[in-house]
Amino acid sequence: MSQESIIDNDRMIQQVRSHPFPLIFVTVSGAHLYGFPSADSDFDLRGVHLLPVETVLGLKQGVETFEKEEIDDGWEIDLVTHDAAKFFSLMLRRNGYVLEQVFSPLVVHTTPEHRELKKIAADCITKHHAHHYLGFAATQWKLFAKESPPRVKPLLYTFRVLLTGIHLMRTGKVEANLEVLNQSEKMTYVDELIDRKRNGAEKGTLDAADLGFYQSEYLRLVEALEVAHQQSALPETATAFDALDELLVRVRLQSR
Repeated sequence: MSQESIIDNDRMIQQVRSHPFPLIFVTVSGAHLYGFPSADSDFDLRGVHLLPVETVLGLKQGVETFEKEEIDDGWEIDLVTHDAAKFFSLMLRRNGYVLEQVFSPLVVHTTPEHRELKKIAADCITKHHAHHYLGFAATQWKLFAKESPPRVKPLLYTFRVLLTGIHLMRTGKVEANLEVLNQSEKMTYVDELIDRKRNGAEKGTLDAADLGFYQSEYLRLVEALEVAHQQSALPETATAFDALDELLVRVRLQSR
């Protein structure tokens, strides 16, 4: 994964400080993590919070998912966090999205437990995470193909998830930055699309005449991911249950 960068941004830090629950971590996801933000892209903050022990043990239903959207002097910030129990459960499933959040190098808030979580997360990775990326890519491709004129953003999301999945199957490492992923693939059209997205508007469009080429590339990368899945040496199942369970119990008790 790319080298970690601690983000010192007052607007983002304020979102952390105003959160109603203790936080294990908050990182940046979305276009900024993927390496192709536009000037008007919003900031997607994702993380894990910790509900009070009394809430977990009692009859009152706790806030498993906290969501907040805010526009601060033109900055659109979308903050979503899950309670640790829910997030840890998602980590044990074929959910690449939450692993990308754990490993995101764009860190707004971290703790020793976050660093521990990153070590544990390596044991959550299985060969069947390929299904997550194949499904996500199919959804993004349908979104891209049905729009007229076609937009750059869903096309980049499609290629990003496919290359992330291929890289994960081959190396066991989570890498979400499309520019980094393309350094080995060397697809010049991807670099051109990234440049258009970065220097254009969030809803920038493409020439419909290129759809045939992009479709052939989509199908080629889908096949490459399917082959990488079949050949992957990654385990069949996650082995992190006990470590996540121990961490959850410990942070709950420490929060009292």
